[in-house]
Amino acid sequence: MGDLKSNEHLDWLHSELEHGRTSRREFLARAVACGLTASAAASLLAKSTMAATPKRGGHMKLAMGHGSTSDTLDPATIENGFQWTAMFAIANALTEIAPDSSVKPALAESWDVSSDATTWSFKLRKGVTFHDGRPMKSSDVLANLNYHTADDSKSVAKPIMQQIETMKADGDHAITITLKSGNADFAASLSSGNLCIFPAKEDGGIDWESGNGTGGYTLERYEPGVRADFKRDPNFWRSDAAFADSAELLTIADATARNSAIITGEVHAIDQVDLKTAGRMSKVEGVFVEETTGPLHYEATMKCSQAPFDNLHVRRALKASINREEILQKILLGHGVVGNDHPIGPSYPYHAKDLEQTAYDPEKAKWHLKQAELSTLSVDFSASDAAFAGAVDAAVLFQEAAKPAGININVVREPNDGYWSNVWGKKSFLFSYWGGYTTPDEMFTTGYAKGAAWNTYDWYDEKFDQLMVAARAEVNSEKRAEMYGEMQRIARDDGPTIIPVFANAVFARREEIQHAEQVSALRAFDGRQIIERWWMA
Repeated sequence: MGDLKSNEHLDWLHSELEHGRTSRREFLARAVACGLTASAAASLLAKSTMAATPKRGGHMKLAMGHGSTSDTLDPATIENGFQWTAMFAIANALTEIAPDSSVKPALAESWDVSSDATTWSFKLRKGVTFHDGRPMKSSDVLANLNYHTADDSKSVAKPIMQQIETMKADGDHAITITLKSGNADFAASLSSGNLCIFPAKEDGGIDWESGNGTGGYTLERYEPGVRADFKRDPNFWRSDAAFADSAELLTIADATARNSAIITGEVHAIDQVDLKTAGRMSKVEGVFVEETTGPLHYEATMKCSQAPFDNLHVRRALKASINREEILQKILLGHGVVGNDHPIGPSYPYHAKDLEQTAYDPEKAKWHLKQAELSTLSVDFSASDAAFAGAVDAAVLFQEAAKPAGININVVREPNDGYWSNVWGKKSFLFSYWGGYTTPDEMFTTGYAKGAAWNTYDWYDEKFDQLMVAARAEVNSEKRAEMYGEMQRIARDDGPTIIPVFANAVFARREEIQHAEQVSALRAFDGRQIIERWWMA
């Protein structure tokens, strides 16, 4: 069928579906017959059936493959998708990343910035209250920002907040922040879930323990690693969000159980769909499988303070001994792109697309081992599907690919429960993931800078950190691109991570839950803001 006729037929199918004259199953079959892939047809169907106007009311049930019994709602330490999603339900940051990736006002109504990007003046919204009725003021915002800058703070956001030279209130509804050096992306960085605002305490701290935020929902129940229950706050300051009357967020770490929950209707949406069953799931009446392409990436992390990973040539040997394309096709089933051992993927601005791709090369790996004065190498490698669906299978593929290089990888299958508290950041070689951040600077500052809370690799490169500071302040986009390109090269060649793939975020929803035509690709579940942004049909 020609392209014109195919397009005409798809338009006709849209009309038939909208008027109830064709079924969902028939729509899929005919769309595929027009030349679309099954995934593309499912995506088209999802858009075709999307409600035009959000509806209020109903109870929303969601399940995620994240969450640990050691979780808290301390904004300084939230680290997994469950915590972020819960945080954005109960609290707001000064800014927000919209589904189109633009930076938009949230608790900050507007802002001005100096020409050198060092002085930022934020006007705060009036009439915003915390869940207990207290008005949000400048003093609350300053207390929250200071919470992440204390000398003894373990905050993930500390590297970002350490850029601040001074902060002051300009009345109850405005603040001025002066940075030590320019940061053209500072407003975007303030959208982080780690920087959500809670009431200030008399001692200068913040009251995060009660969950008393400014978000669309009050926290009714919280069992770390199990569930969180929410009820809509009738005094929420926004009229265009928080549509459901109530919501519950469940941790279902097991992929099979999570898939079963969406198919049986136990929940309305899940993240981290098992890709092996995604095709079959998309054929289930009333279930839609969707995906976004963004900064999500999977990584094998090496702790550089421990042997043998403190040796640069050992790290390079391991990078040359993994078959990235095999993992993309066999684990992600093509739902993503090959990675190049740095965290700035194609969805980011300043992605170094011309940087030579690290290839699978056992002979090169052998050469690097020889430079490390090794003929063979044996290492333990921890993996769990809590890191990502298929992580254990990916570890086995890594094990097999490394053998020709004389590298023996002993795959240690870790329990899903407790993986993030007992394995991540503690074992020296393991699989992990990053949902990614808004800008390259935030990604590098949070994960790769010296002393960063999430630099669990114990890695430091002086030139890298110097470039990071310089690029952050550079307003000339061409010069900035050059700096970020060099940082990506350093991370690829010398860094602590093997990043085989950038993965599409694949999620599923039932027809009872709806969202806008565009959802954020920044993180899964609509930038982790699903509870505020989606609604019940």
